[in-house]
Amino acid sequence: MKYSKATNYALHAMLHLAATTPTQRVDVLQLAERLQVSPTYLSKILTKLVKAGMIESSSGVNGGYKLKSNWEDISFLDIIHAIEGSASLFEGCLNHNPDCLIQKVMVSAEEKMEEQLKKQKISDLAKKATSTL
Repeated sequence: MKYSKATNYALHAMLHLAATTPTQRVDVLQLAERLQVSPTYLSKILTKLVKAGMIESSSGVNGGYKLKSNWEDISFLDIIHAIEGSASLFEGCLNHNPDCLIQKVMVSAEEKMEEQLKKQKISDLAKKATSTL
């Protein structure tokens, strides 16, 4: 199972914002430097997080990105869905049989993984990460 680099960067960006500056704006250039990623690429990722309602952006001299007021409730799954969408990882059985045993196993596994990712809040990880960032 593999997620895109964009998801990896989104998770790291959210963790950085939550652990260091949850109420302050951070410039995309500063964040991109911290994450060692292209500012242009990071901007596209952050735009998806803005559209998903997890962060807010503002332009101008004091502009940048910051977490929304409900950031403590944001889960890993929320971030993954914002970047990857919510389509199933498994594409289904070859014959489109609704009773496909393989699909039942794969969907069950995916549901368990999503349950774990939904439980993991970015705020919980931020508490642990403040000493390492």
